Amino acid sequence: MLALLHTSPVHVPVFDALRDDAHPGLELRHHVDEGLLSRAREHGPDAVADEVRAVLAGVAAGGARAVLCTCSTIGAVAEAAGAAVGVPVLRVDRPMAAAAVAAGSRIVVLATVESTVAPTTELIEEEAVRAGRRRLVTVRTVLVPGAFERFAVGDGEGYVRLVAAAADAVTFADADVIVLAQASMAPARELTTTSVPVLSSPGVGLAAGVRLWWLRAGGG
Repeated sequence: MLALLHTSPVHVPVFDALRDDAHPGLELRHHVDEGLLSRAREHGPDAVADEVRAVLAGVAAGGARAVLCTCSTIGAVAEAAGAAVGVPVLRVDRPMAAAAVAAGSRIVVLATVESTVAPTTELIEEEAVRAGRRRLVTVRTVLVPGAFERFAVGDGEGYVRLVAAAADAVTFADADVIVLAQASMAPARELTTTSVPVLSSPGVGLAAGVRLWWLRAGGG
């Protein structure tokens, strides 16, 4: 069983649909804790480290062989906490960050919550170091104004339209690739008209989580 740690219930049907499409038969166990994100936004991701560690310990005790953290704000905290409790944790945006580094040197990160900006930037820089491209990669971040307020009141359509508009404002003069920092932003890819490649995390993140689970399950 692969467990998923979410900070919003909107992710549950998204990842179930991705599972049904690409990994039928795989058991996913969803754990949703919206308070983790609200507290991390207010006090910083490290402030919820103990809570995340407790959640992961419970998930591991429940039989999870691996965990995919779908929240980019607490992703680094979750990966570190997983090592502490003995369950492998992958942040959903790590494969996307690696793909962005491979795609070009000028990366524009779009985010809708400020607490995501630093963790995502640090992740991309980490993947650039891993790829031997740290001195070549530059990261510019854009906080999409008004978007999270739409998300918070349940206006998903308005949310993704604002994200798509922000992506369309980016041209090849600005960037080689655009990164949508949060999993919730992924539907905006379908609305964008920019010629700059736009990357999102759910699909590639789940695929990587499945590979991690398979290895832990003895799949070789």
